[in-house]
Amino acid sequence: MKETLQDLLTRRSCRKYRSEQIKDSELNAILEAGTYAPTGMGKQSPVIVAIQNKADRDELSRLNAKVMGREGIDPFYGAPTVVVVLVPASFPTGRDDGNMVIGNILNAAHAIGVDSCYIYRAREVFDMPEGKALLKKWGIEGDYVGVGNVILGYGDEGGVREAAERKENYIIKV
Repeated sequence: MKETLQDLLTRRSCRKYRSEQIKDSELNAILEAGTYAPTGMGKQSPVIVAIQNKADRDELSRLNAKVMGREGIDPFYGAPTVVVVLVPASFPTGRDDGNMVIGNILNAAHAIGVDSCYIYRAREVFDMPEGKALLKKWGIEGDYVGVGNVILGYGDEGGVREAAERKENYIIKV
């Protein structure tokens, strides 16, 4: 239990990565942890897509930057792996379920020494025709909504910052 709490307190987002791909065993462990996240009614509504193919990773990065209005940058900070979490559009707790999966993925990555960062704009990317084309290419059919992206890799120097001070009144006990 002590290690779990320590991992939760020390996980940080990484914003600068080496190009080296993470090990398959690490990716598999991280993804499996994602599948054990709590979900509404235990329905396991999310779908997790792990992208290590450079062409698809770069296209996803391009689309994410386009949503930001900042084409030409890499919103994935050079990370070689991107994990996308999707949920059925009609599922009432889908977005919450997807974010629980993302939380597990982020914490599992840290626990085994892989750096990560939650990257937004998945909803907008997969609303675009180009995003829908990627889903089709990946064999995902139906009406899915993007919840978020998690980038994974090994951080480069300066990629991880110290934790900010916790704000006052973050916790209120009644």
